[in-house]
Amino acid sequence: MDDRMIMENLLNTAKGACDLYMHGAIESGTPNVRQAFTTALNFELGMQDELYREMQRKGWYAPEQANAQRTQQIKQKYKPGC
Repeated sequence: MDDRMIMENLLNTAKGACDLYMHGAIESGTPNVRQAFTTALNFELGMQDELYREMQRKGWYAPEQANAQRTQQIKQKYKPGC
């Protein structure tokens, strides 16, 4: 397993943890539990950002550019009042 694969696995794990923490915060029944999940989510988001930036710096993660025409179509579809 090379460094790139390890970083991809770490990034995917961080994204999964963010998803779990977010849902935990949404579904929490008390302020203390919500705060615990929110704190964990913020920490994990920071870690995910660091992993992403390092992978991008190494050229291992290049976000795909959105298609301008498709973006306009979606904007029109969900435009208020339509």
